[in-house]
Amino acid sequence: MTHLFPINMKNEPSATEGKWFKQERQKVAEYLEAEGCQHAGVAEDPAFFVEPYVTLWAVLSPKHKNRVAWWAISGDVPTDYMSSEEAEGARDALLYFSEQWREVAGYMRRGEEHPEMDLGDPKHWPELAAALEERAGILEEYANDEDAWEDE
Repeated sequence: MTHLFPINMKNEPSATEGKWFKQERQKVAEYLEAEGCQHAGVAEDPAFFVEPYVTLWAVLSPKHKNRVAWWAISGDVPTDYMSSEEAEGARDALLYFSEQWREVAGYMRRGEEHPEMDLGDPKHWPELAAALEERAGILEEYANDEDAWEDE
């Protein structure tokens, strides 16, 4: 399998992480605002990252202090978010996004509208489906990489 970005990672920060984290955190905050997601803030640092490809953020509940209400993902992947009720932790969130993106890609490949999301212009679906499936596979590999979750 050819990957759009490397699987072998140590999840260790680089000298540029602060700037990159800030950019991705801002991207997530703007996305959540555009989606109308009420929250009490995005964590200062991502719960999981592979620089400069993907970040996964804990998004805090506006009702329960210091409780994660959502997980948001950004980077060289679609910016997206999900309820924390669907995932106990960061690893589960990666698997959830992977499953969801595979489902969406399946609709695109079949030329069908998704019942819950706007998939954009159908003429782009074949290429978007392939990219989404690729990224879904990579997220699944990250989630299943025991070395990446030693501290968990």
